[in-house]
Amino acid sequence: MRAFTFPGTSLTVDRMGYGAMQLAGRGVFGPPRDRGECIAVLREAVAAGVNHIDTSDIYGPHLTNQIIREALHPYPDDLVIATKVGVRRGSDGSWNPACSRQDIEGAVQDNLRNLGLDRLHVVNLRIRSDSENYSIEEPFTALAELQQQGLIQSLGISSATPAQVSEAQQIASVVCVQNLYNVAHREDDALIDELAHQGIAYVPFFPLGGFNPLQFSALDEIAASVHATPMQTALAWLLHRAPNVLLIPGTSTREHLRENLQAAVLQLPPDAHAKLDVLSAAEAWSPPHR
Repeated sequence: MRAFTFPGTSLTVDRMGYGAMQLAGRGVFGPPRDRGECIAVLREAVAAGVNHIDTSDIYGPHLTNQIIREALHPYPDDLVIATKVGVRRGSDGSWNPACSRQDIEGAVQDNLRNLGLDRLHVVNLRIRSDSENYSIEEPFTALAELQQQGLIQSLGISSATPAQVSEAQQIASVVCVQNLYNVAHREDDALIDELAHQGIAYVPFFPLGGFNPLQFSALDEIAASVHATPMQTALAWLLHRAPNVLLIPGTSTREHLRENLQAAVLQLPPDAHAKLDVLSAAEAWSPPHR
């Protein structure tokens, strides 16, 4: 199945989506090197059937959402744009927590304005990766109130522990969880299965993040055996991991976009699956910000 419907909604998306993070400049800060190519990427993605775009007004900041608006507005009726709040960019490009009620309200308004929307489809609360014991009650409650006001259709959570997911669900319905997960970093295996049972989407980011040299070498060999790139192979494994997994690979070039989209039709034979399943992280790794 390539389609997924967010629980409790009419929002149905192809499980192969697109992540807009790379549309900004280096370090996800400032303008892109080639704005015209970025616009072309977005238009080709939608023309190819992508109807789930992941973004945030912190990318740029503001610029990525403005590029999406320039490229695609007025938006196709079936396009679902998911964004995230909870971080503010410093003038030096730094990523700073911004989870007060005022921060949340301001971020939602920024996303609405720069995307040219009256209502955001999905808003994820982005939690700092070093905040495992952090209570999300205040910021998620603020999002739930904005949802009740009609500014947001559905809510999600990003970089969250299972405990934080449960805490969010006590405040409002959660339609998606967006965390670091790939064939080498599988700490969320149990969470994915539980979310699948509940019909909630799991959106992994950094499909090649944190691989050590041995893992990269193994992935290269497996990819070569199925006549695919390492990225295509990693994406195909994720797509087959569970029916609630939605992919959002990003790129700023049409060539790379086409390669990523081909992963949706890549069939991994059982022996390749078996080899990929035994890859595990042997080195600690801290992801960059999202």
